[in-house]
Amino acid sequence: MLGQRLYLGFYRLFYNAFSVVSLLPVLAWVGADPGPLIWDVEGAGGLVLLGVQGLGALGLLVSILQIDWLQFAGLRQALAYLAGEPLPLPPEPMVAVGMYRLVRHPLYLFSLLFIWAAPQMSAAWLGFCLGSTLYFAVGSLLEERKLIRQFGPAYLEYRGRVPWMIPGVKLPTVKKP
Repeated sequence: MLGQRLYLGFYRLFYNAFSVVSLLPVLAWVGADPGPLIWDVEGAGGLVLLGVQGLGALGLLVSILQIDWLQFAGLRQALAYLAGEPLPLPPEPMVAVGMYRLVRHPLYLFSLLFIWAAPQMSAAWLGFCLGSTLYFAVGSLLEERKLIRQFGPAYLEYRGRVPWMIPGVKLPTVKKP
């Protein structure tokens, strides 16, 4: 049973750490070999894009603070393991307030705002943005399956009234028979 307890205590933390460490070489490559410049917005337009990036960063921070960010990061589980507390921890409650009232995936939305609103877009950064967009889109669909299993009808009702990732834009959802 030690193996299962160890897994429950550290899986999320190691998953998140691995994700960050895996991203570092990609970001280093983008910085080292940016390729040709796709756009370079200066002056007022550049300031607007920086403002959008600021909005993305602020929205991301607010969205993280509206959930249990310690559990999200895996720190709460690791601390519970080290303290000898029972695992798994109680499930996180469904959050449908604040930024989660506007879209179902505000962490993805604000991350995408931040990366796409670059005043200078190189070919490598464009590739990173496209890959990140695909990753977030597919990840959100997989995450929704988990949320439906976890919260059942409450999540289905939430999904029916709150847009996926773009405020005010309701995309049709696939209903399983």
